[in-house]
Amino acid sequence: MTDARFEDAGHEAPLYLGAGGPEDLPVISALVQDAVFPIGEMTWQPRRRRFALLLNRFRWEDRDAAERDRRPYERVQSVLVVDGVLAVRTQGIDRQDRDMVLSLLSLEFQPAAEGAGRLVLVLAGDGAIALEVEALEITLKDVTKPYAAPSGKCPEHP
Repeated sequence: MTDARFEDAGHEAPLYLGAGGPEDLPVISALVQDAVFPIGEMTWQPRRRRFALLLNRFRWEDRDAAERDRRPYERVQSVLVVDGVLAVRTQGIDRQDRDMVLSLLSLEFQPAAEGAGRLVLVLAGDGAIALEVEALEITLKDVTKPYAAPSGKCPEHP
């Protein structure tokens, strides 16, 4: 079995999207739902005011085509970057456990004055990563070719 390729999907190309405000967040949140990442792939650069995650994203945008064509569901490695980050706080995760794998459920924005606010990365198991931001500036970029989802299953929620 070989890895899937963007070219195999015909017109599809790697995602490269940005969110510049709360109205754009639902699209990014939907695309990263059920992404998984080792805690060691989480980086905060305080001087650059940048927080980044290298995550293994389920390709929700390809789910229907995979089912129709009776081929495996796919994942792809993507980089999620948040700029303008002033502070990072975590809840319910052991940041010292570098082998821990986290599952991202959603992105939620809690606005404050003048475009600032808190971006919360809601994790499975009651964990969360809260980013205090000057403004909502997010980029999501696929950085590898898709590969067959190791579980062979589409994520489900009760």
